[in-house]
Amino acid sequence: MRVLLTPWRKRYQKRNGLVSNQPRHELPNDAWLSEVSQMLREGKPYAIYVKGYSMRPFIEHTRDRVFLEKRDTYDVGDAVLAQIAPGHYVLHRIIEKQGDHLTLQGDGNVRGVEYCQIQDVSGVVTQYIRPNRTISADDPKLICRIKLWRRLRPIRRYLLFVYKAVV
Repeated sequence: MRVLLTPWRKRYQKRNGLVSNQPRHELPNDAWLSEVSQMLREGKPYAIYVKGYSMRPFIEHTRDRVFLEKRDTYDVGDAVLAQIAPGHYVLHRIIEKQGDHLTLQGDGNVRGVEYCQIQDVSGVVTQYIRPNRTISADDPKLICRIKLWRRLRPIRRYLLFVYKAVV
């Protein structure tokens, strides 16, 4: 499948800036996300490059950055940076909220969920920064696509298979 879609994949990569020649230094998440979390708790906004594939198709590994800010309230559908275990941070979307308890799941995850408390959330994504454009988290088109993606959870596995073949 991937071989058949190679011409479309190359065109997609060129158009969306997936290929970058800029050198980049990567640090382990536990080494710097605690510092980022501390800065966010102090009220300083911060932009980070995203590592990992759990937020596909909305956030792509090492291509996209997200702009994080501290907020007092969080809603279902918000992408948040949260500490789910000591020293273990994830950038996932809130899928359920019951009082102070939050259930998180990555957009690219089919089954797995994480649990945390509201006080474990460091910040919320306010902007998605791509190579060619910046998208606000309040953009109505983006919100509509996120809601649709949440409803497609039973067939998400097949949609992600096609997405991975194209990208």
